[in-house]
Amino acid sequence: MQTYFLIAATLLYILCAVLPSRLGAAISAATAAAWLLHGASLWLGVLTPGFLRIGFATMLSSALWISVGAYWLENRNFSLDGLRRIVMPPAAAAVALQGLFPGALLALDDSSATLGWHVAIATLAYSTLTIAAFHAVLMALQESRLHTRGEGASFFSAALDQLPALLTMEKLLFRLIAFGFALLSLTVLSGIVFSEQLFGKALKWDHKSVFTLLSWLLFAALLAGRHFRGWRGKTALSFTLAGFATLLLAYVGSRFVLEVVLHRGIA
Repeated sequence: MQTYFLIAATLLYILCAVLPSRLGAAISAATAAAWLLHGASLWLGVLTPGFLRIGFATMLSSALWISVGAYWLENRNFSLDGLRRIVMPPAAAAVALQGLFPGALLALDDSSATLGWHVAIATLAYSTLTIAAFHAVLMALQESRLHTRGEGASFFSAALDQLPALLTMEKLLFRLIAFGFALLSLTVLSGIVFSEQLFGKALKWDHKSVFTLLSWLLFAALLAGRHFRGWRGKTALSFTLAGFATLLLAYVGSRFVLEVVLHRGIA
């Protein structure tokens, strides 16, 4: 059943990316259907009786699932048709990767309740900040496009031209970062509780903990700089991408090396 959901979601995402803008109702319906199928495939893939499936492809797929949901909701308030053409292809690729690299199974025991909440909050945090990173890159490309408007008419440049104004994009970016930072803070706190229950100490100093805390500090510095110094533009972009990169290394990057390069399970 999950395989059929994965295939259907992938095809619908591709369809959503290529449909002409005038078919707004059809695009909205197809996006909703693809998103629901994508969510069902995640549910069936991650939750196995007595086990929890974790992997780099699952994390990427979850991030893109959140991205599509955010696009679908925000498109009701802003004209984000250009964002549709940018988000849908990676979403299709993430769903396909989930089928190719399902991840490893982690047995659940008495700590399952704590672990489940920790994984759920962490996934939401990673997904939200992934969206923020993509959003920041789009803003940089959009700003660059303002200086080259009229030069070329590629699919990607046309999509950039349809994005909202930069000030609107900036407001959306910092909303995403603030929400993601709150979730990341909860991830760190729940991780401390989980580590104390499982290992008998408040924090296990492995690569995941170090990179997660470093990411937290970078996003905290960005929000503080935004509030007290009015940071924006290239400074905001640099901090956003640096925070996202360290967060990526904390889990997704290490999982990719273990699963794809070294062919190992949960570490």
